[in-house]
Amino acid sequence: MSHPSTHRRGGSGTPAGSAPDWRLWSDAWTRHIPVLTDRTDLTVTVAPGAGGGAPACFYPAARRVEVDATHIGAPDIADPYKAGHKRLVPTAYGLLVHEAAHAAHSLWTTPAGTPAVVATVADLLEESRAENRQRGRRRGDRRWLRHTVATLLDPGDTPVDDAWHAAHLAGLLLARVDARIITAKDIKGVRAAVTAVLGRRKLRQLRDVWRDAHTVDDTDATTMIDLAWRWCRILGIDPHQRPESPRPDPGTFAGQLAQALSDYLAHAAGMTPAQYADQQIQSRHAAPAWWTRREATDAERSAARHLAARLRRARTHTPEPGTRPSAIPPGRLRTRHTITARAQVAAGSMPTATPWQRRAQLPPPKPTLHLAVLVDTSGSMHSYAAPMSSAGWILAHAAHTNQAATTMIGFGSSATLLVPPRQRPTSVLEMTAVGGTTAFLDAVKLADQLLRLRQPGTLRMLAVVSDGDLRDIDAAQRLITTLDQSGCAVLWLRPADLTGHTFTHTSTLLVADPVKAVDAIADAAVTALEHA
Repeated sequence: MSHPSTHRRGGSGTPAGSAPDWRLWSDAWTRHIPVLTDRTDLTVTVAPGAGGGAPACFYPAARRVEVDATHIGAPDIADPYKAGHKRLVPTAYGLLVHEAAHAAHSLWTTPAGTPAVVATVADLLEESRAENRQRGRRRGDRRWLRHTVATLLDPGDTPVDDAWHAAHLAGLLLARVDARIITAKDIKGVRAAVTAVLGRRKLRQLRDVWRDAHTVDDTDATTMIDLAWRWCRILGIDPHQRPESPRPDPGTFAGQLAQALSDYLAHAAGMTPAQYADQQIQSRHAAPAWWTRREATDAERSAARHLAARLRRARTHTPEPGTRPSAIPPGRLRTRHTITARAQVAAGSMPTATPWQRRAQLPPPKPTLHLAVLVDTSGSMHSYAAPMSSAGWILAHAAHTNQAATTMIGFGSSATLLVPPRQRPTSVLEMTAVGGTTAFLDAVKLADQLLRLRQPGTLRMLAVVSDGDLRDIDAAQRLITTLDQSGCAVLWLRPADLTGHTFTHTSTLLVADPVKAVDAIADAAVTALEHA
């Protein structure tokens, strides 16, 4: 995650490893950077992985700029000595310009003893201040800086809807509007979300702070720190009492800030929000390379057909009296529809009106079933890995023809998407149960993102197969309680032979046989549909 403080660092850092293929780019941009900075003492390193984990980084003490070659692509994509190369790699060149802005204008350092939260805010304010100065000195650089804004952000920058993260997002995006890097139209949705969280009055106060920062001299550390203290006071933060930056509550779901930021990043990438979300999920939650795939067995295909039939019967359970339109008698004649049918015939078109209405036994309307299954892939759950791998394939195929959406997510050291919703996998992905259970919170939030488990209007259920021995019990309980209060049923299946934690606001079942866990999930889904 590339926060503002991650790409302007003290010390000399560790130079990127040798990359002979990129030497031409490093030499060319080292030769070019005096044009951007009016400094002749800087070097540029371009290499895969350069930037210290950020897209690019400036080390003042080493007088070195690093740019991650990932944002260029291949070394032979362009000749960096030719002026036209920047049009072929606008994002990478924009990162070079951004770091050049820091090299030319971020000439102050945070005084010793400054609380960490104040230093973080000062670095945040420096982002738009440095770019504003660079644009004022070299107006043509705005074109390239615009390409970097989305690159320097991360969808995880706004994990919760609180004042701190709303102000952080405002400092990253809204401040760049006043710096004339991006336009107000670019971040219309972000502004609305930030205003909803902060309120208009507090946002105006923060805007006064960053606009004052834009006028601060390049070497004036005192004023920048004073403005950071002012920012904290507006947000009700006392750095003397809470010197560290506020941390998000892991037991809270992401909200409108995250959605607004994702929409902005999707637009910047030329994608729809759904396409961008899918790309992020695939990059963050893809299955490990050592997990294998195999063809479904005859038994699994038979189980999928059997469950599909059960779901179909559940949707048509207990027919009720109702009315059904018909083009032919018998039934009650509907005059308006009769006139419409005659008019259609007279016009020479195929009649679509249904003049008759008859009573019939109809199945009651049923909501769409949204079922998310979370499977613990820690070492203690080894015996459940194979049966639950099969269950993911079976559930997906059974749901496909029954107006249902299912997904299966494994959680261990990371959250892994095994079966995306509304897809019929062509093969069975066999998970491996090793490691711990640190990613349960991520798995629940991913399930909510995929199936909208907190949104009313659908039949929602979360099934968890785990012993409940999690790292952050309190945060997990808060997420579960939130789902329960929003109308999402939570079924927890615990192995009977393992000790663990029992959560409230769940229906907890002890299972002695891994296969029985699969049956219990299917039974719960059918029962939920029958009683919907």
